[in-house]
Amino acid sequence: MSLPSGMDRQTGRSSLTAKQAGLTLAIALLLSILAGAVELALDARAMRHEIVSDTRYRLDLVHGTAAEAAFQLNPDLATQVVEGLFNGGRVARVAITDDFGRTMATSQRENEPVSGWLAHTLFDDILHYQQTLNYQAGSDNPAQPVGKLELTLALDRLARDFTDRSLLIFSLGVAKSLAIAALLALVFHGFVTRPLLRVHAAIADTDPRQPGHWPKPAMGRHGNDELGHLVESVDQLLLAFQQGLDQRDQLHQISTMDGLTGIANRRHFDTFIAREWQRARRNGHALSVIFIDIDHFKEFNDHYGHVAGDDTLRAIAEALTRVVHRASDLVARYGGEEFVCVLPDTDLEGALRVAERIHREIRALDIPHAYATHTGRVTASLGVASCAPALDDIGHEELMAQADSQLYRAKRQGRDRVAAQI
Repeated sequence: MSLPSGMDRQTGRSSLTAKQAGLTLAIALLLSILAGAVELALDARAMRHEIVSDTRYRLDLVHGTAAEAAFQLNPDLATQVVEGLFNGGRVARVAITDDFGRTMATSQRENEPVSGWLAHTLFDDILHYQQTLNYQAGSDNPAQPVGKLELTLALDRLARDFTDRSLLIFSLGVAKSLAIAALLALVFHGFVTRPLLRVHAAIADTDPRQPGHWPKPAMGRHGNDELGHLVESVDQLLLAFQQGLDQRDQLHQISTMDGLTGIANRRHFDTFIAREWQRARRNGHALSVIFIDIDHFKEFNDHYGHVAGDDTLRAIAEALTRVVHRASDLVARYGGEEFVCVLPDTDLEGALRVAERIHREIRALDIPHAYATHTGRVTASLGVASCAPALDDIGHEELMAQADSQLYRAKRQGRDRVAAQI
């Protein structure tokens, strides 16, 4: 199992939290714009109502004084009323006229700035106010009209006030959107992203050689939701990978192991010696081979039976592994009653010492053999060859041929001995 490079913990890409926060912010801003538009429309209506109510209230407040000024034809009193109304800030023009249409007092701005279409749309219909001034001379007399009070509001000032209020509403809306987005991002990160990151970290820490032993994260409150199901699915997948690797290893072991003796078979030997030959050539080290053949094994099988023969082969394989036990060495069944040992980084002298120990170990098994040449016990003949691949212009096939030649020399000389190239 191999993990893709995208599973690295640190990547140059945006994190899920950042993407979620950005998406949440975008949605929150869009909603705030829509909500802001509705809120601005409602605020515009409320502002219009406030303007109309406030203006009428102020006109009603000064109505009596303005009527008295018009009745008495008192310009000073009329001027006081006009100036009081004009100082309101939103007023562009105020005028009081008597019942003959003569202006008693007026005040207006010299130049009114041009306002945009939105201001005209919102406020044009509430700019102008006119009120008939009625005065009652006595309690017994009905009120009579004595003049008019006119007031015009400043459109640019209303537009500026509306803009200020709109900016405030929009700023508050954006601030709320940011706060909501941040809160949602934190909640999403804590509830979703962090568990996903734990799953990611567990997968990234998984040993590709042992996927079934991955550090499965505990999902807690997510045990029964989609995240919990995801972890369970990943666990089942990794366990399936582990089973596949185990089956592969078992098949590989079966294909490279001798079924009778439990040591390496001929196929494993061929692969091993070719690989060690190349390594010895690169490093300039010696490589040695020992061939072992059980003496008169056909006669042993014919006399004692194949069951005893198989037991003998297993006993000799165990004896070989007791002598040749370095991790770098190999003991293999070459075929029938023949065995072979490969000794990397071992010269001829070292290989001879190993061969002599093997020879003694096999004799020490003390297995009866009625057809043995001399001893009446199972013995073996051994052939030893060694070379330095970096110096000798031969291949590993030639090295094996030399060891095999020494084996047959040992047999010709009477068996139950070790022969080596000189």
